[in-house]
Amino acid sequence: MHQPIDDHFLLRYRQLLDAEDAAFDEVEHACEEGNRSQFDAEMVVWQDSVARKLSFLTSVGIEIPQRGATA
Repeated sequence: MHQPIDDHFLLRYRQLLDAEDAAFDEVEHACEEGNRSQFDAEMVVWQDSVARKLSFLTSVGIEIPQRGATA
C-alpha cells in the first residue's frame, strides 16, 4: 500500500462510500417505480461512483482481486 490509512484516507473513503450508497438508493427507487429511463440514468451514476471508489483504492495501492472474472 502506497499511502497509510490515516484520517485523510478514511474521510475520503467514507465520502466515496456515501456517494455510492446514495447512488444505489436512486437505482433501487427507479427500479421499484418501474421507471426504465430513470433506472438507466441512475445506473450510470452508480457505476461511476463505484469506478471512482475503485480508482481511489488502486491509487493508494490497494489491489482489488478480480475473482471469477471472465474475459
